[in-house]
Amino acid sequence: MDEARILEVLSLVQEIPRGKVASYGQLARLIGRERNARWVGWVLRHAEGYGDYPCHRVVSAAGRLVPGWAEQRLLLTEEGVTFLPNGRVDMKACAWDCRV
Repeated sequence: MDEARILEVLSLVQEIPRGKVASYGQLARLIGRERNARWVGWVLRHAEGYGDYPCHRVVSAAGRLVPGWAEQRLLLTEEGVTFLPNGRVDMKACAWDCRV
C-alpha cells in the first residue's frame, strides 16, 4: 500500500469537524481516487496502526453506519449528529461540506 496515500486519507479524516460526517466516496474523490471508496474503507479499518483518528465520522453515502460497530452511533450522537427514523445519518443536515 502507498503509505503517502494512506496518510492523506487519515489527514482528511482528522479534518472532519465534530458533528459532521463524510462518506467513503467523498474522501476518495478528495485524494484523487474517486473510484476507490472501498480502499478508503480498508484504510479506516487499519487506521489504529497509524494513530488516533475520528474514523467514526465516516459513513456510506446513504448515511449507513459500519455494520457491527455499535459504538459508532453513540460517538456520533454525542457529537450532535442527527439520525433519520430509518437509523441512517441525516446526510442533508450533517454532511461535511468540504471543497478542495
